Order: sequence, then C-alpha cells, then structure tokens
Amino acid sequence: MRVVPEKCSKSLTCVEICPVKAITQKGDVIVIDEKICLGCGCCAASCPNAAIEYE
Repeated sequence: MRVVPEKCSKSLTCVEICPVKAITQKGDVIVIDEKICLGCGCCAASCPNAAIEYE
C-alpha cells in the first residue's frame, strides 16, 4: 500500500480505520508502515480521495 501525496487531503480516515495502526501522520505526510500493514485494504476503501493504492 502507498499514499499518493497529490490525491491525499489528509482527512485522516485511513489513520482512524487501520486495524493495526500501521498508518500515521508525520508532519503533513501520511505514512504506512509496511512492516505491520496487513494489506487488508480498509484504508484504500475508506479514503474519500482514492489516495491509497496497492503496490
């Protein structure tokens, strides 16, 4: 999973919905920790801007 910065509005929906808390905000950037990400797609499905893509 990766965040597309140009599409991201920083609504933080992905941060709130991630079941394993793999997504955080660092400054004004949303970061996905690939080490703990399950790849479940909850974040991508909930993003209002389709800013999260599968790699």
